[in-house]
Amino acid sequence: MYEKHIMICGATGCLSSGSTKVSEALIEELEKHGIKDKYRLVMSGCPGFCEVGPIIVIYPDEVFYCRLKPKDMAELVENHLVGGEIVERLLYKGPDVEAPARFYDTIPFYAKQKFNVLRNSGVIDPESIDEYIMRGGYRALSRAMEMEPQAICDEVKDAGLRGRGGAGFPTGVKWGFTNKAPGPKKYIVCNADEGDPGAFMDRSILEGDPHAILEGMLIAGRACGADEGYIYCRAEYPLAIDRLKKAIEQAKEYALLGDNILGYDFNFKMNIKEGAGAFVCGEETALLASIEGKRGMPRPRPPFPAQVGVFGKPTTINNVETLANIPLIVKEGGAAEYVKVGTEGSKGTKVFALAGKVRNTGLCEVPMGITIEEVIYDVGGGIKGGREFKAVQAGGPSGGCIPADLLDLPIDYDSLTKAGAIMGSGGLVVMDDRTCMVDLARYFLSFTQKESCGKCTPCREGTKRMLEILDRIAEGEGIPEDLETLDNLAHNIKDSALCGLGQTCPNPVLSTIRYFRHEYEEHINENFCRSGICKPLFNYKIDAENCTGCTACARACAVDAIKGEKKEPHEIDQELCTRCGSCIDKCRQDCIMITRVGSEADVSN
Repeated sequence: MYEKHIMICGATGCLSSGSTKVSEALIEELEKHGIKDKYRLVMSGCPGFCEVGPIIVIYPDEVFYCRLKPKDMAELVENHLVGGEIVERLLYKGPDVEAPARFYDTIPFYAKQKFNVLRNSGVIDPESIDEYIMRGGYRALSRAMEMEPQAICDEVKDAGLRGRGGAGFPTGVKWGFTNKAPGPKKYIVCNADEGDPGAFMDRSILEGDPHAILEGMLIAGRACGADEGYIYCRAEYPLAIDRLKKAIEQAKEYALLGDNILGYDFNFKMNIKEGAGAFVCGEETALLASIEGKRGMPRPRPPFPAQVGVFGKPTTINNVETLANIPLIVKEGGAAEYVKVGTEGSKGTKVFALAGKVRNTGLCEVPMGITIEEVIYDVGGGIKGGREFKAVQAGGPSGGCIPADLLDLPIDYDSLTKAGAIMGSGGLVVMDDRTCMVDLARYFLSFTQKESCGKCTPCREGTKRMLEILDRIAEGEGIPEDLETLDNLAHNIKDSALCGLGQTCPNPVLSTIRYFRHEYEEHINENFCRSGICKPLFNYKIDAENCTGCTACARACAVDAIKGEKKEPHEIDQELCTRCGSCIDKCRQDCIMITRVGSEADVSN
C-alpha cells in the first residue's frame, strides 16, 4: 500500500520542458532517503496547464507543484514527503491569485473548465487499463452490448453530439448511415491526423487516456456493424502511438478486443496506421486513401465513406475528441447528463489548445456556449505583457479571425460560422495589438497552399494567386484592386474546390478583410505596416526625449545598427537596421517607435 501517489506530467509538453529530468531527480532523492517504495510515481497525461510545466500533483494531499526543476526535488522530498510541510515556493503563483494556490480548485485557469473528455488525463496512469476500469472505463461498452445497434445510434443522436473534427456533423446521424449501409464488412476509423499549427488537443487525449478512444471505437463498431478499426495517427506523435499500442495489447489481454467480446457475438480488430504528416490527410477521403497505401488525395463525394469507404467498404470516420465523448454518453444515464451542458445546437464541452500571445498557454475544456472573452481572460489569464487583445484565430489554418469587438461571442458551431470562423478541431491562436493581420493571413494561406495536394485547379492555382497578391501587399506593391481580386478568388475557391481543405483555406483572408480592411488599405494606400511586421513598410526610431542611454537595445542588435554613448540618447542607422525587433523587445523605457518609411513622425510603439 502506497502512502502517496505522485503524478508527474509525462505528456509531450512537459517532457519538452524537462519533466523526465525532474522525475529522475525525484527518484534519486527518494532513494537517498530510503523511501522510494512508499510512493507510487506515475508519468501521467497532460493536466492542461502547459504554461507552468513541468507539473507534479501529489495525492491524497491534493498539492499542485509547477515550474519545477531537478534541483527543486531535494526540497520537495525533504520538506513535503519527509517533513509533511507543503513547499509554498513551488505552488502556482500569479497576478490572478493573492496567495500561492495549492490545488486545481484554487487556480483560476481551471475555474471555468468542465472535464468530460479530459476527465482522466493527469489523474490516472495512461498505461494502466486497471486504472481506466476503476474510473468507470468500459462500462459504456458493456451497456452497448445489451443494446440494439440502431438504439446506440439514436442515443448518440439524442445527446446532440456533433463531430469535433471540423464541420460539426451530428455523430449519431453519421453512424446511422453506416449502420444502414449494406454489406457484411464495415470499418471504424479514428482520425488522429492533427495538423493545425498550434493544435495539440488530440495528441494530449491520446497520450493521457488512450483507452477512452478504444472504448469509443468499440461502441461505434457495435452501433455501425463494423468488426475492424483503424487509428490514423501522424508519426510525429510517437508517445501517443506508443501508449495506443500498449492500450491495444492490454485490451486484447482483457478480451475487450478480438472475438466474442464480453461474451457477445461481437468481434473487433484494431489497427494503427502511422501517417507521414500531410495536412491534407486530415480530410476524410484523403485519409482513407492513405490507409489503403495510396497517395493521400481527396476524391469527389458522393459516394460518401458511409457507403464506400476504406477498401471500398462502408466506413464511419470520427476524430479523437468525438470518440472520447462516446463512453460518457452511452453509459447508464450518460445521455441525460450530457445534454445538460452546452447550447441548444452545440451540446457538451469542447477542448481547446490555447496558444499565441495569451498568458496561460495550454489545454482547456470548457462548456459550449462560453464566450471568447471568458476563455481568453478567465481561463487564459489575458494577454502577455499587458498588451491589448486584437484577435483570435479559431479553427486553425482553415478558420477565421475574430476581432476584439466580438469578445462576447459564444463559442458554438453556429455562432463561429456566422462570424466567419469555424470550430475546427479546437485551436485558438491569440493575437495582441502588435500582430499584422495581412501578414497573419499570408502565413496561414502559405501553410495551406504548401499542403494542398494539387489535385483540383481552384485549390492548386487559386491559393497560389491569392498568396502572390498578399506577398505584393506585404512588400508595399499592392494596388487598390487587389482587395476585390482577393475576395473574388476566395469565394470562387470556396465554391469549387474539391475537398474541405480547399473550401475553407480562404477563410483567414476573408475574415481579416472583413474585420481589418483598414490594415489592408493602409498597406496598399499608405505603404505602411503599423504593427511593425512587414519590413519594407516601416522603420524603427528611438525617441530621444525618453531614451536614457541604457545600451540594452544596442547590445541586442546583431548588426550594430544602434549607435550612441552610454547615458546618452541613441540613434538607429536605417541602412544597417534589419528590423528584426530585438531592440524593441529589449528596450526598458518603451521608447523605440514604429514610423513610416521616410518619416520622422512617431506612429506607434
